[in-house]
Amino acid sequence: MKSFLKLLSRYLDQKSCPQALDWDNIQGLSTDQLALYENLYAPASVEKSLKKLAVLKLNGGLGSTMGIHGAKSALEVTKGITFLDMTIQQIRHVNLSYNVDVPLIFMTSSNTYDDTLRITKKYTNQPVRITLFNQSRYPQVTEGTYHPCPKSADDPRMWYPPGHGDLFTALNHSGVLDSLLSDGKEYLFVSNSDNLGATIDPKILQHMIDNNSEFVIEVTDKTTKDDIGGAIVNYEGTVRLVELDQVPPEHAEDFKSAKQFKSFNTNNLWIDLKAIKRAMSIGELELDIIEKIIPTDNDRRIQLETAAASAVKHFDRPKVINVPRERFLPVKTCSDLLLIKSDVYQVKNGHLVPNYNRTFQSTPAIKLSEQFRNIDDFQRRFKTVPNIADLDLLTVTGDVYFGRSVTLRGTIIIAASEGKRIDIPDGCVLENTLLTGSLDMIDL
Repeated sequence: MKSFLKLLSRYLDQKSCPQALDWDNIQGLSTDQLALYENLYAPASVEKSLKKLAVLKLNGGLGSTMGIHGAKSALEVTKGITFLDMTIQQIRHVNLSYNVDVPLIFMTSSNTYDDTLRITKKYTNQPVRITLFNQSRYPQVTEGTYHPCPKSADDPRMWYPPGHGDLFTALNHSGVLDSLLSDGKEYLFVSNSDNLGATIDPKILQHMIDNNSEFVIEVTDKTTKDDIGGAIVNYEGTVRLVELDQVPPEHAEDFKSAKQFKSFNTNNLWIDLKAIKRAMSIGELELDIIEKIIPTDNDRRIQLETAAASAVKHFDRPKVINVPRERFLPVKTCSDLLLIKSDVYQVKNGHLVPNYNRTFQSTPAIKLSEQFRNIDDFQRRFKTVPNIADLDLLTVTGDVYFGRSVTLRGTIIIAASEGKRIDIPDGCVLENTLLTGSLDMIDL
């Protein structure tokens, strides 16, 4: 609880004496701080650099926004293959291809440990070393009094994993950090377990080594749906993560605009393990605090969290790399899930790769309404995932059901009227179609 009490103390200090970021000091990254992926080059010896690498997946999230009660990473991408399976298969392929031993670590929470263990234990005799450790568990506090809410350690509703910024403390306290260092590992590639684009990239690792950088952050260009992600900026001459809630309210729209901040944080991080050990030996890293308000019937509770990328200010010679969108394929909604499960992509050696047989290589835009928000509703409304290789745009609102082997091409807009239902029959092919009102299978 020492770590929690320190975090709470810092939070209360900031409440009593707020220190907002100076907007005039938030600048774009300099050419020394930012590199473009296309300008990187492959190492002369991939094997040599990979022998120094370990991979860690942030796997503490439940996916509650999708109605998932277990680990989101336990969702299937293809039949019998989950996010976790794909990650393990990626590392296994790298180890076999280069004759190296890149270990794979999952930072879980009390909410996700059992699901993760169930899936990973299938790979006990495979050429990939897998380690699991739980991140910390903090109590919610009551707004106003700031007293811890839990009456006991057994009430899961009032305890929570305090964000992926807990990585550094949990890695150190678990003994995993010392184990990696004693094993000769020097670099740690960290990413979210739901980002299927976050794979080992020898060019990024070599860029880190060549620049003697202790912390590398991958960013990617914004699109119209990326208006709330954190930005990596130059703040008073240093690389820093800035989140929307840290920005003065009068500049919120400026911050979200792609004109001024063209890229955002993917949370793909490359970190020097010795530098983590050095920083933790001095004391716990003081990361920017994220306040989350949890309303209840009787009161409002507060969760204090931190983000891993905000640790960049504690490391020397940080670098930022603007990477292709293919390295950022997160699944935050069922719309995202439909895309990665579709024939827009193929799975090869655990990697999600574009289907190059498609007519157009741009990624389809998919927007499913509230009726598809929960995973159970999503699975009930799609008998099978439609063929969308030639889809440009799909918008679905209302009470809509899709049959088996449906094909969607071009721009498809389906809007069921309130109180009405639309059924797309098995084998149906829709191309540049607008459907509204109500529709029975026999109508098509």
